Amino acid sequence: MPLALSSTKPGKRESQPAPLAPAFGSAYSVDEINAYIAIRDQLLAEAEKLHSTTKIASTVLANEFVEGCLKPARAPYEAQCLPEKDAIRERKRCEAVRLRIAELRENAV
Repeated sequence: MPLALSSTKPGKRESQPAPLAPAFGSAYSVDEINAYIAIRDQLLAEAEKLHSTTKIASTVLANEFVEGCLKPARAPYEAQCLPEKDAIRERKRCEAVRLRIAELRENAV
């Protein structure tokens, strides 16, 4: 059984939609990761101010979530992560936050 063609005119090519540029997903994902980082930083500031175990626990969860977002992505999700230079800086920041959380736990109310 022959397949039907949408156009039988020779030389005419069907236009295909342009694939979405990886930058679209990348820009959105980077913005989202940066929002999680900002939330973590805000929670850390509140934990430093209040010294409550609840705020510290929230900060721990936020920091762990950010660390998860900073792991290198596997195919086909490479475009959905921070550039490696930024990811390295933020991983170091996560470590610093983890150390600060340990200090806050010692002094918690």
